[in-house]
Amino acid sequence: MIFFAALAILAGVLVSLSRQINGRLALSTSAMESSFWNHLVGLVFITCVALAVGGLFAGEPAQAPWWAYLGGPVGVVFIAAGSWLIARIGAAQTALMIIAGQMISGVVLDIIMGAPGNLWARTLGVALILAGMWVAQGRKP
Repeated sequence: MIFFAALAILAGVLVSLSRQINGRLALSTSAMESSFWNHLVGLVFITCVALAVGGLFAGEPAQAPWWAYLGGPVGVVFIAAGSWLIARIGAAQTALMIIAGQMISGVVLDIIMGAPGNLWARTLGVALILAGMWVAQGRKP
């Protein structure tokens, strides 16, 4: 379990680092161009890794439902929005709002999908995240 928690934390660090890097690129280009380069370089990278270790075409894509491919367009919007936001509101605020959105949608999806767990604990957790965002905003002089 510790390995999985560490991997999840590493993924969170990498998301934050990726947002910061793309935000910087967006300052020199635009949010759309930053997203374009992010995905192009990512495509080249994952293709090279998959060719080196195998598994690039190991599945059966026709077996997936049509909506399973919507992750690409959703990811593009996420990257472009993050690149645009980070230059305007900063890395911490962007991260907090993204996490809040993930938590809210995660709780809603758990409810819709009937996932086991305590609804009140999840709702309280999301409320605490939102309260933390509000506190982190602070008053501007």
